[in-house]
Amino acid sequence: MFTSLTKARRPIVVTLAVGALVVASVLPAGAQPASRTGSTTVAAASTAKATPIAVGPDGKIPSATYSAGKYVVVLSKAPIASYTGGTAGIPATKPKTGDKVEVTSASARKYASVLTADQNKIAASVGAQQKQKYTVSLNGFSATLTSAQATKLAHTAGVLAVAKDTLRYADDDKVDYDYLKLAGKNGVWAGLGGTKNAGKGVVIGVIDTGIYPESKSFAGSALKNAPSASDPTLAYRSGSQIVMKKANGQTFTGKCETGEQFTANDCNTKLISARYFGDAFIASAGSNFEDFVSPRDGEGHGTHTASTAGGNPGVQATVDGIDFGKISGVAPAAAIAVYKALWTSKVASQSGGTTSDIVAAIDQAVADGVDVINYSVGGSSESLTVDPIALAFLSAASAGIFVSASAGNSGPGASTLDNSAPWVTTVAASTMKPYEGTVVLGNGKKYAGVSTTVTKTVGPAPFVTATSVKLAAADTVAAGRCTPGTLDPALTAGKIVECDRGVVDRVAKSAEVKRAGGIGMVLVNLTPLDTDADLHTVPTVHLDSDLGLPAKAYAATAGATATLVPGNTTKISTPYPQIAGFSSRGPSVSNNGDILKPDIAAPGVGILASISPQLDGGRTADFLSGTSMAAPHIAGLAALFVQKHPKWSPMEIKSALMTTATDTKNSDGSKNTDPFAQGAGEVNPSAMFNPALVYNAGDQDWLSYIEGLGYDTGTGAPAVAPSDYNQASIASGSLVSTLTVTRTVTAVKTGLYVAKASVPGFKVTVSPSILVFSKVGQTKSFRVTMTRTTAPLGEYSTGFLTWHGAHTTVRSPIALQPVALHSFADSVDINGTGGSVSWQVKSGITGAFPITGYGLTAGHQQASSVTSTTSKQFAVTVPAGTKLARFATRVANDNGAQDIDLVVYYVQNGSAVEVGTSGTSLADETVDLVAPEAGTYIALVNGFQDAAGTTSTPFSFRDYEVGANPNVGSFTVTPAAGSTTAGQTVTVTATASGLDADTSYLGWVQYVDGSGTVVQANPAK
Repeated sequence: MFTSLTKARRPIVVTLAVGALVVASVLPAGAQPASRTGSTTVAAASTAKATPIAVGPDGKIPSATYSAGKYVVVLSKAPIASYTGGTAGIPATKPKTGDKVEVTSASARKYASVLTADQNKIAASVGAQQKQKYTVSLNGFSATLTSAQATKLAHTAGVLAVAKDTLRYADDDKVDYDYLKLAGKNGVWAGLGGTKNAGKGVVIGVIDTGIYPESKSFAGSALKNAPSASDPTLAYRSGSQIVMKKANGQTFTGKCETGEQFTANDCNTKLISARYFGDAFIASAGSNFEDFVSPRDGEGHGTHTASTAGGNPGVQATVDGIDFGKISGVAPAAAIAVYKALWTSKVASQSGGTTSDIVAAIDQAVADGVDVINYSVGGSSESLTVDPIALAFLSAASAGIFVSASAGNSGPGASTLDNSAPWVTTVAASTMKPYEGTVVLGNGKKYAGVSTTVTKTVGPAPFVTATSVKLAAADTVAAGRCTPGTLDPALTAGKIVECDRGVVDRVAKSAEVKRAGGIGMVLVNLTPLDTDADLHTVPTVHLDSDLGLPAKAYAATAGATATLVPGNTTKISTPYPQIAGFSSRGPSVSNNGDILKPDIAAPGVGILASISPQLDGGRTADFLSGTSMAAPHIAGLAALFVQKHPKWSPMEIKSALMTTATDTKNSDGSKNTDPFAQGAGEVNPSAMFNPALVYNAGDQDWLSYIEGLGYDTGTGAPAVAPSDYNQASIASGSLVSTLTVTRTVTAVKTGLYVAKASVPGFKVTVSPSILVFSKVGQTKSFRVTMTRTTAPLGEYSTGFLTWHGAHTTVRSPIALQPVALHSFADSVDINGTGGSVSWQVKSGITGAFPITGYGLTAGHQQASSVTSTTSKQFAVTVPAGTKLARFATRVANDNGAQDIDLVVYYVQNGSAVEVGTSGTSLADETVDLVAPEAGTYIALVNGFQDAAGTTSTPFSFRDYEVGANPNVGSFTVTPAAGSTTAGQTVTVTATASGLDADTSYLGWVQYVDGSGTVVQANPAK
């Protein structure tokens, strides 16, 4: 279909979207990860905003060893509870045996001020913002750190440890699908004929880690060699193939591929196909490969997602001897087709799947005829909408297949999501009512937390801090975390132990309590973090810091007791659904903020489903959290849609899910309307079959959308601005004064509909504001005009467009970011010895509108080379007054056979800050820095792939400092000054003369807001 798309990303390795996102790319030794967000990163090198890392004594950038995230930074000085003296003028504050810490004593207050001063100094040294400080049982602070900050702190004198707390959530609802209102007399299943019929005749394709066929979630009858006379949708064998007549009248044709511990008899009338695709991954993993070369699931992720989407109903879930009742897939009667394209490596960070294997799986799923694809997979950063996987899913959608994909687990930061193509339904993860337990203290206080292991009352029993029952030789801080081997059985036996969260695996803490004879554990977050329903080895309640720290303080008192009680016996309920902290957020970078993502939210925290016991301690069911768990909920609901409306398109189904969604909640119980977190909102199955109006799209819409992004599809499709793409949301990442978009809706219910739209800081009008539909299937178009009034420039404003009618509402989220201007050209070219080039700029402001030209400059060039496993560094001095600095690599005949990446750092006072990256599938990389700070920069060129038959990639490194170096030739820009009214379009002309036709030059045309257009002269030279 596509003949001349511009360059897309390389086939990177992707990872499972469970819990905290794991770095996805398999990087060459010594290389830094590239951003993979496109060919050019434009940034401002400002040390005021940047975060430094230490530069080695050789002036080189060290390899990062810490990823960004939440950390507890522990300092080496003893805290108040274990301070035995040594600081001049401050006596020991460690209590005598049997006494408690006197934190209010003069000595303790004085010593606390010393610790706090140290903490402040160390945090300030890397520009970290402390969330909470610890001085009593721990000397340290918590902070959200970048990789650079964490790396530097780990090598800072006085720092004992930098311990990361990953964002893993495990809250769950005991009656999961009653929460979604699928079960019961009035539930969705009943309307489809009950659990034995809900999803029947529909095939869910699961692209994942394979399947555990022995799971009861996939039990079915043996396949016969002929169609069933009584049930035409029942799968049967036809030679080596498996055939099933679907609800829509079409035929699915699959295959049960044999392999390691997998035979043709492992498929049945439920599991109707199982294939595997691993050529590229297995070859690249080499001796680290650790999986079944077959559809069998060794990791468990694929079994979990498949059983969530379409597992059998009424499957008993007993985990570690605890009965959690019965579980069911969302579409319990649907058939499952497995496409194993994700694999396990002995090196955890390398587990996942290659693009080539995944595309092969998608291709086969489309060929087989699945109705729905679940893709609980994400890359290390947002994929381009024209990468191979996205385009494969376009083809799937074109074939009428609904694709549900996880948004990713890199939240809560902005623009952290993946799978953002508009033909894919991108799913955020939300919480459900948690399994809870209550800590009842001897002083009468009650604190509710998350627990799956307090199934009966434990206690009352002595309640102690771990540090008070540690072995004499154990480190106090390590013992406080209940690190294995630190607790004294003689002191711990028969007690409920308070353990600090951090460093050590949470379940390892309860295992240490059990080893030492403890009967229960209260796990305490020392700083605000998630709470997790882990399956602990002793009854455990996990408390966040607001409740846990008071409980910890009480445990340190003499004679403290506690009782662990099942359920929440306090008067304070936990609000849900909330968007999980790990759930990735928009706006979408690859769509320039013009397509709203994610699309919708679904349960993804602490989801109990079937799993493979191979790598999960023998368990056949377990709790997992992640957008991986949210996506199959949507896939299952889509399967129910296909059954009820077999002729509906994937985008009509997506629209119905979105326009009937409801808002999630914030932690305080208030309404959350953030579309970059929840999309259209929490999926609402009880309303999804009654959408009233739907927004549809198809092949031509998708092609025009791609053309609108600036890619040539080779199809002749007209370019359409992404904001104008017909979907159930409206977004603009760069709205200049006024934006009008067109939407078309199709009636599912007849009647009169009235529009209501509101976005703070904008005047929003809908024309026509009344739509009347006389028959089902009728379509009508309308325009939405959004004009900035008071909305701040450079900040998003969000709201909704709602159609009211036919006793229902059809709601679409809106997200708008107003900007001062829009240039219709990011870069223009002049060739030869000179010439002129013109382009247009649209103003979003009324008033002065200066336009200034800088350059041209010839810059500097250095010849070098790298191999696929080596890096080269180039030091560049950027003078004061530079308006634009460019760092670039160029190779002769760059055709994708070779690949290198570029990372740029700013260096000052022995520290370095990453200020720009470029990592495409080619070797020509560019990083532009607008208004960079003067000083030294290091350009790090990483080899990734050499051309076939070669052992290195020669390249030319180039740097340009525009506005600082002497100008070359004559360069003028018109108009140079003037004023505009909001919405006015200005034609800008750049003229150059006196150039050397064999030399490459660079210029910069700057606008009123500091942005600009790059002028390239002879760029091919």
